[in-house]
Amino acid sequence: MKYKFRFIILFLIAFSFVNIQAQTADSTQVSSPKQLLLGGYGEAAFSRNYYSGNPFRYMNPNNYKNDPSHGRFDLPHVVFFVGYEFGNGWRLNSEIEFEHGGTESAVEIEPEEGGEYESEIERGGEVALEQFWIEKTFSKALNLRLGHIIVPIGYTNGNHLPNQFFTVYRPEGENTILPCTWHETGISLWGKFSRWRYEILLLPGLDSELFSNKRWIGGASASPYEFKTANKYAGAVRIDNYSVPGLRIGVSGYYGESFANSITPSYAEKYKNVKGVVSIGSVDFEYNAHNWIARGSFDYGHLSDAKTISLYNRNLPNQSTSPRSNIASDAISGGVEAGYDIFSQVSKFHAKQQKLYIFGRYEQYDSMYKTDESIQDEQWCGRQRLAFGLNYFPMREIVVKAEYSKGLLKQPFANEPSVSLGIAYTGFFNM
Repeated sequence: MKYKFRFIILFLIAFSFVNIQAQTADSTQVSSPKQLLLGGYGEAAFSRNYYSGNPFRYMNPNNYKNDPSHGRFDLPHVVFFVGYEFGNGWRLNSEIEFEHGGTESAVEIEPEEGGEYESEIERGGEVALEQFWIEKTFSKALNLRLGHIIVPIGYTNGNHLPNQFFTVYRPEGENTILPCTWHETGISLWGKFSRWRYEILLLPGLDSELFSNKRWIGGASASPYEFKTANKYAGAVRIDNYSVPGLRIGVSGYYGESFANSITPSYAEKYKNVKGVVSIGSVDFEYNAHNWIARGSFDYGHLSDAKTISLYNRNLPNQSTSPRSNIASDAISGGVEAGYDIFSQVSKFHAKQQKLYIFGRYEQYDSMYKTDESIQDEQWCGRQRLAFGLNYFPMREIVVKAEYSKGLLKQPFANEPSVSLGIAYTGFFNM
């Protein structure tokens, strides 16, 4: 019982402390006129992958190493934003996201099959409410946000708009081992003072039944049910510094239990001391000055009781939503990218505020970085990735991307080269 309220107590202490500091720094309440805010972002992409697309290629790599290439068109993310300023420091924000084109499902009567009713899925993808929160601003240093919010762990979760990374798709490493974009229903306390920004969050814990060898905790923030189970709780914190002009450096961390946080948890005596504590530490940066943009991040995660959770998950029934796979005790992800605006040297384009970045990116990640000696380390889960390409901005809100990338895997697995093209927009409008 003490553990369940630990983060709540710490959160309230932090709230009280920052409230005092905020009142000292700014005794006037933030006020704003009523205003409707609209916006969103979207991506369309094409890729040609010069490696096998067979889902069993990692189980039997020699059988698929000579497979032909395959191509894909995709709508990775299309998001619509609606916000409203109520005034007196109160505001609303909501985002609905369509991933990979959304879903098209229906029940139809088939006359050629005797008038039978059939359920059909005509288009894959997902539809999700990515954000829905109400916020109260007391001062620049103190804002209280309640509802469905982004969990800003790592670089990508806090910077997931398509103009905030060079590659056609979101950075692969963080997008694999962490939920991305990570959103939970919870409480956030944040603010800015001097050259610092902080955020403290109280959240429901993750569900260890949804962990996997391929994605570590990456698939565990969502819930397959109509609600999010919250038998366990978690806390997160992020701090960013802006002391150097053009440079932001951030650190973030997460801590929370995950075992027995499902709809049907086991209370067997042998699992009494199993916690499944997920702890994550991350550092990231972004530099944007002198026609250069450089970004980077490093994430390290640890899961306690990984051996027990692996065995527990593998024995779940087939109809379970769990991947029912082994899980690593540790996972890592690191990446860096840099791009230079060559149009900055051409007065004609510079005058029109058009930009053309030539960029390169390197990353390395492993969702099974460390495992118990009794758990097989899936070598294909660790890889390096190189990418080179162009980002053309005809205007600030629109970007056209072209990229060549190559995933570098350990033997006997084949490397994964790919060519991708994409176009994206990001826009926010006041009504």
